[in-house]
Amino acid sequence: MVPMEKLEQIARRFQFLEARLNAGASPVEIAALSREYAELKPVVEEIDAYRQLLQDLDATEALLRDSEMRALAEDELPQLRGKLPDMEQRLQLALLPKDAADARPAILEIRPGTGGEEAALFAADLARMYQRYAEARGWRFQVIEEAATELGGLKELVASVQGEGVFARLKFESGVHRVQRVPATEASGRIHTSAATVAVLPEAEDVELDIPASDIRIDTMRASGAGGQHVNTTDSAVRLTHIPTGIVVTSAQKSQHQNRAIAMQVLRARLYDMERGRADAERSAVRKAQVGSGDRSERIRTYNFPQGRMTDHRINLTLYRLEPILQGDLDEIIDALIADDQATRLAEMEA
Repeated sequence: MVPMEKLEQIARRFQFLEARLNAGASPVEIAALSREYAELKPVVEEIDAYRQLLQDLDATEALLRDSEMRALAEDELPQLRGKLPDMEQRLQLALLPKDAADARPAILEIRPGTGGEEAALFAADLARMYQRYAEARGWRFQVIEEAATELGGLKELVASVQGEGVFARLKFESGVHRVQRVPATEASGRIHTSAATVAVLPEAEDVELDIPASDIRIDTMRASGAGGQHVNTTDSAVRLTHIPTGIVVTSAQKSQHQNRAIAMQVLRARLYDMERGRADAERSAVRKAQVGSGDRSERIRTYNFPQGRMTDHRINLTLYRLEPILQGDLDEIIDALIADDQATRLAEMEA
């Protein structure tokens, strides 16, 4: 049974936020109020629907005492009662604690793992997969740093993904992705197993991280390129080193000013991710096998080309449609991961 007192508190908070926004909140308040309002709105919609169902049940049960309306009430009651379990589950899901970073943009980092050039080629496949997924959802996919191999693979890709609910959906992609296929460079036709790592970091807001200027060393350098007009003739590339942690971020766009801003954006995301990881480690109740835990040493998924199969090892999901998945059709996988995470958290709340 959903606690009515808690529902009342949420409804009152939502009414307060609505009143403050309509009254013209100060510029300092409006961003935080609007964010909380947007987060509570779908919850309040579920609360309203639940309350309406309870009212309909009460009204229909009262009709049982009316001899003229009893037959109609007896027909309607089973339908209304049948809706109650599903409505309560939807409401419980809406009431689950939200990850504060879910609504944020994300920094996506892809790097080859074991497997040499084949791993670099697979990393490039993953980059295209995520870019197509972002485009299909109407997100903005902006490459921040990219280093390619001579055969078209990736040594590294860092990209910013902007849009609605980006981190909420991409956070489950962090981990080791494994591929099994015959490499283009393999003459004997033997199947190789290679891997690439994916890291998805929520972007941090400026107010959340105070990074003293003394903690950062800034170096400028000449950007490398493909030759000819693509090679910079000025020291526009920027390398930031965060001295306390040793984190190094580079950006090699055309503008030095832009490169500083981009490098700071990535640095903030990495430091924020470190802080989130530290906080999770300190909470002993956090389950080690949590989906989306961000353990990037964990093998999370295998892409098997000979069988056209994708297997997500965390939830034992196997799909035999590898080509559409690599073209960016990821919703079925991500929806299943989200559902599994929600079910686990619901079970923990009820335990």
